[in-house]
Amino acid sequence: MTSGVSTCWTVIQGAAAGQTEDREHFARRYAPVLQAYLAARWRGSPLKAELDDAVQEVFLECFKQGGVLQRVDRDRPGGFRPFLYGVLRNVALRTEAARARGRERQPESSCDLADIETTEASLSQVFERAWAQSLIREAAERQAERATQSGEGAQRRVELLRLRFHEGLPIREIAQRWQADPADLHHEYARARQEFKAALLEVVGFHQPGTLAEIEQASAELLASLG
Repeated sequence: MTSGVSTCWTVIQGAAAGQTEDREHFARRYAPVLQAYLAARWRGSPLKAELDDAVQEVFLECFKQGGVLQRVDRDRPGGFRPFLYGVLRNVALRTEAARARGRERQPESSCDLADIETTEASLSQVFERAWAQSLIREAAERQAERATQSGEGAQRRVELLRLRFHEGLPIREIAQRWQADPADLHHEYARARQEFKAALLEVVGFHQPGTLAEIEQASAELLASLG
């Protein structure tokens, strides 16, 4: 399925070797996920002001000479996602320890950093959800880019998905708004979903390479996680 095709491991290998384009690609893909996790972890804490620095610290850990990207095991279950989570969590713990040692916490804060350990399970869910949302967004962007190249009909199907999912409009209401036949619109809606699925399979295959069956299963689990 992924033979001869760029995957996350291609980018990781290039980033570990110091390739500027791969490092920029890596940062663009994963920064939103890192930010979502840290924002949830440090909500209500003065540490939230250090969020951007912590994200950069994760990238430093990844890109520095002898950094973690040079030690990542591509055969690890779950692919790169759990590895990145481990790096992120370690940076967060290190940042919190430094704040505690420096006695810089604000007493009036409603967030006790000592309690973060007990909420790690929920924080891991935040990471997983942010990861899933990132891949969904990437698939939607890929579908939209292809629609721009394919013409008005494909662009209209992208808009149909947006109205259906982001605005929650039923097909009959969209049909009325567009003065279209509902039956025709249902057909276009099914086609739009297939186009999105194709884009999503490519994105999931990039991040978690495998057989077509494995990628389809991972895609289904990703969609289910967003419920």
